[in-house]
Amino acid sequence: MAIIKVEVDKHSGFCFGVVKAVEAAESLLKQGQKVWCVGDIVHNEAEANRLMQLGMSTIQQSDFDQIKSGTVLFRAHGEPPASYQSAQQFGLTLKDATCPVVLKLQKRVKQAYLQQKAQNGQIIIYGKKGHAEVIGLIGQTNNEAIVVETKADMDKIDFSRPVEVFSQTTKSPEGLQQIVALMQERTHNGIEIISHDTVCRQVSGRVPRLQRFAEQYDAVVFVGGTKSSNARMLFQACQDVNALSYFISEPDDLQVDWFTDGVGSVGVCGATSTPEWLMEQVAEKIRRITGIHSASD
Repeated sequence: MAIIKVEVDKHSGFCFGVVKAVEAAESLLKQGQKVWCVGDIVHNEAEANRLMQLGMSTIQQSDFDQIKSGTVLFRAHGEPPASYQSAQQFGLTLKDATCPVVLKLQKRVKQAYLQQKAQNGQIIIYGKKGHAEVIGLIGQTNNEAIVVETKADMDKIDFSRPVEVFSQTTKSPEGLQQIVALMQERTHNGIEIISHDTVCRQVSGRVPRLQRFAEQYDAVVFVGGTKSSNARMLFQACQDVNALSYFISEPDDLQVDWFTDGVGSVGVCGATSTPEWLMEQVAEKIRRITGIHSASD
């Protein structure tokens, strides 16, 4: 094989919110506490399994009545008010690791909901149905917010009433702009669409950086969790500039034939939910199967 270089993108990996949540779990575990994380702490199976091996368990809000000791951890995605109320009801020790960006957005959505309710308005969340962050956001509206993921979802909106739009933090700014533009086409009676670009720039800002990285290599291996919407979005950004981009979740997903036919360099990158240690493992396996010994060979 002709590969001469395998490098990991130094700008890929955990965003601030995920780092905060994982560090909170690790700190509690090192103290010898039992940690109960509500939902997957991060949408990356390998990292979630690593923390489970250290003693963390994944639960749902419906399991709160079974917990007799330890600490309940709210992950970076955030939780709806019902989760806080339930934790208090059962007298649980709570560690809230909600990302500060998400927490701020929750407060904005709640305030807007109260204002819109007073004038018969509607709150729209541009996001993925069933996503943990989206569940936390619609919880701020007594579960009355309308989740819009595609153009078809807009049929649920009454365009004769006021509309205020927020975005899940990990969606793309371009996607939000397109959805809002389609909404504006359907309004009537002088109704204004109020929209807020609440996309996290630490996430969306990775797209141009990642594309510059992907353009530098003959092939790209993107490492991401199968449940991560952020991973799919960033992988698509790689594919847009490098046709030889491959999505994997673990080193065993690698295929030898990806690195033949004149591929002389490979870039390894990942999502905001992908741990650095996993990308390094992937890079090492590529080096082994292609017969090189270091990134500088």
